[in-house]
Amino acid sequence: MTDRLGSTFAALADPTRRAILARLASGEASVTELGAPFAMSLPAVSKHLKVLERAGLIARAREAQWRLCRLDAAPLRDAMAWLSRYRRFWSSPLRRLGVAPRTGTKRRPSKRT
Repeated sequence: MTDRLGSTFAALADPTRRAILARLASGEASVTELGAPFAMSLPAVSKHLKVLERAGLIARAREAQWRLCRLDAAPLRDAMAWLSRYRRFWSSPLRRLGVAPRTGTKRRPSKRT
């Protein structure tokens, strides 16, 4: 069994794949349309699409002679759910500086034993 969350993050690690997903967020597109902004061959674009498809981030369908791709956001929702558990670590930089967010006063550092 593959790790779906790991596959999602691995697919998102590449800037080309992130750009493809950004394009698909505005609607379906053909492989040719998706590859147009990139200086790469269509087979190279297809390899990126296969990674996205294996991660469950896109679905491909054949319509006449066109292979259309569409975004499937379910794995992104799962990734956000996982990331949200760590939100407190980046959402309150004042806490790390020892400043109380409500009053703006400095907190006493805790004594560590």
